Amino acid sequence: MVENKQLWENALAQIELNISKANFGTWFKNTYIYKLDDGMVFLSTPNTFVKDWLKAKYHKFILKALREIEPNVRSLEYIIVKRDDKPPLDPAPTQAPSHSSSDLGLNELYINQDSNLNPKYTFESFVVGSFNEVAYAASQAVIKNPGMNYNPLYIYGVTGVGKTHLLQAVGNQISRLNTNKRVFYTTSENFTIDCVNSILNNKVNLFKEKYRKYDLIIMDDIQFFSNKEKTQEELFHLFNHFYENNKQIIFSSDQPPKYIEHLEDRLRSRFEGGMIVDISKPDYESRLAILKNKANFLNTPVSDEVLEYIASVVQDSIRELEGTLKSIIVQAQAKKKEISLAEVKHLLKSNIKPKKSISYKDVIKTIANFYSVDEKTLYEKTRRKEVVKPRQIIMYILREDFNTSYPYIGQKLGGRDHTTVIHAYEKIKKDSKTDSLLGQEIEQIRSQLYSNN
Repeated sequence: MVENKQLWENALAQIELNISKANFGTWFKNTYIYKLDDGMVFLSTPNTFVKDWLKAKYHKFILKALREIEPNVRSLEYIIVKRDDKPPLDPAPTQAPSHSSSDLGLNELYINQDSNLNPKYTFESFVVGSFNEVAYAASQAVIKNPGMNYNPLYIYGVTGVGKTHLLQAVGNQISRLNTNKRVFYTTSENFTIDCVNSILNNKVNLFKEKYRKYDLIIMDDIQFFSNKEKTQEELFHLFNHFYENNKQIIFSSDQPPKYIEHLEDRLRSRFEGGMIVDISKPDYESRLAILKNKANFLNTPVSDEVLEYIASVVQDSIRELEGTLKSIIVQAQAKKKEISLAEVKHLLKSNIKPKKSISYKDVIKTIANFYSVDEKTLYEKTRRKEVVKPRQIIMYILREDFNTSYPYIGQKLGGRDHTTVIHAYEKIKKDSKTDSLLGQEIEQIRSQLYSNN
């Protein structure tokens, strides 16, 4: 990885070529990278005016320049550092990993070259809550008896809910407990690249041997196998080899197998033959526990009222939660004092994009598309099974997620009596607890509904 000073100098050289000399001298003078943490660049600016201007006018331009030099850069934050404060030194490559508040994890824990696992992903730093407890329990069963319990294990959930952390923690734990077992983590993208290159170079047999030598394969983001026929064929044969030899295979995706388009039926059947579990978005209590765990891991004191506020407003993902906390800690370090709740509110107000409100029409449209029914039929007085179920789920979602009144729901769905809505709500609520497929469908609907807004 390029050192912070060199990274910014290279980026500035590129920026200078593309803007006027006057603008470059005005806006980029006295700027530098204060920290680079897990792909997040914290850019120091001399005052609020420069910070706001860079963010408004040059944000995408700066981020593009940084990524062209250092592809691991994923986000950019701006902070204000006093002129007499010096930027932190770049960590030496040989320095031992540290979790103190002074480095915020900047000293990289290097990826294991044999397993492709990141040693920082462990169960010690994994928070278990109601949103992921089933997936956690399934992973523990796999660890106790790899290749025999839940093979394959298929974990799905929206981006940022901790799937990769859980998968890699399983791999790291099995490696520690069974030193003779060969573990390998990969993504669908890397597997596809390997497959394509083996075909181009006429080395398909070497490709097969590379993956079949392992005892545990962990494959992330398999939804991207959609439409990749040759890669799906190789994965199918690899799966069969693992299953027949009692070798464990674990998959992750952003959706259940049945909803991945252009996936071969035989491969879908293999996925569905194992244990399928989902990780939903964390609830408030889980988000707060995650923040407290992260602050403790970084050995940085953050007040409970600040953590509680972050947990209440940052709801989309664990990744966003941790990124927000890191940003606040860096601000505190730059100002050499603990950030107040008022300052945190101001920071989050300017950095968190407000969510578009979801109307009852959005709910109806999303569910109608999900079940492939005509929206108009949902308002009609019909008892056809293919219409009744989606209509009842609409009533359930409107009541459960938005606390919409029963009479209002009935009125908007063809003028139905509120008792009909109550019945539908109670039925879906009860059935979703015992019917795992229905529960999965409802979570998938929620994922689509909230990701589009």
